[in-house]
Amino acid sequence: MDSYLWVKALHIIAIITWMAGIFYLPRLFVYHAETESGSDQSETFKIMERRLLKAIMNPSMIVAWILGLALAFHFGIWEPDAIWLHIKFLLVIGMTIYHMYLAKCVKVFAADNNEKTHKFYRVLNEVPTLLMLGIVILAVVKPF
Repeated sequence: MDSYLWVKALHIIAIITWMAGIFYLPRLFVYHAETESGSDQSETFKIMERRLLKAIMNPSMIVAWILGLALAFHFGIWEPDAIWLHIKFLLVIGMTIYHMYLAKCVKVFAADNNEKTHKFYRVLNEVPTLLMLGIVILAVVKPF
């Protein structure tokens, strides 16, 4: 039981760290989209975006996935009739796809090829909130 609680605690820590980046990176894009390409400010945003993605978000996502799968399969949480867990898993896949899209945006900004407005990134910043609401409700309430 002790190892289960440690894995669960580390999983939650990884998720919190991943979500911090998931919420912050699009906010950087909002400000970056308002700057002129090649400016000192734009170059600073490129560094911040790359470091956030590579040093915080990617490792956190990987750890969250590994520990989440360990909880599901090694500790026996995965059950065929646990509909809540299947839906949660799909929402986590959605969050991962969102993460990959943000990684693509980092590359677009790095190449000075962004064509989206700051308003687009403001709306994009709401996507993880909706996914997170579903994931947390499913994990805590287990309605199905």
